Amino acid sequence: MSNIPDDLSYTKEHEWVAGLEDGLTVTIGVTAFAADSLGDVVYVQLPEVGSNIEAGDSVGEVESTKSVNEIYTPVGGEIVEVNQSVVDDPSLVNSDPYGEGWMFRVRMEGEPEEVLSAEEYTALTSGES
Repeated sequence: MSNIPDDLSYTKEHEWVAGLEDGLTVTIGVTAFAADSLGDVVYVQLPEVGSNIEAGDSVGEVESTKSVNEIYTPVGGEIVEVNQSVVDDPSLVNSDPYGEGWMFRVRMEGEPEEVLSAEEYTALTSGES
C-alpha cells in the first residue's frame, strides 16, 4: 500500500487536495494509489488556466499503458495554474504524485464536494487492488 499523507484530503475518485483549510487556492493531483493502479502514465491533459469549473466536473485525463482515466475536481472555481512539468513529463505522476506530480490549482468558490481524511481514504483503498 502506498504512503498516504495525513495533511491532504482525498476523493473517492482518487484525487488529493491540498489547501482546503485556507479556503482560497487549492492544489489537486492524483493519489499514489491511482498512479500505481494506472501503471506507467504516458499522457496528461489538464484544464486551461482561466477556465471556470464546477465541483465534480471532469477536467482532464490521465492516460497510461493500461487505460485512460478522467481527472475530477472536488472543488469549483477558476483554474489559476496548471503543472506544465507533468504535461511535459507524465512519469512524474508515478514517481512523485504528491510532489512534482501535482496537476492544477483552483481559486475555490463555494463548498467542496465531500472529501475524505487520510484515514478514511486508507480504509477505502485497503480493499481495492
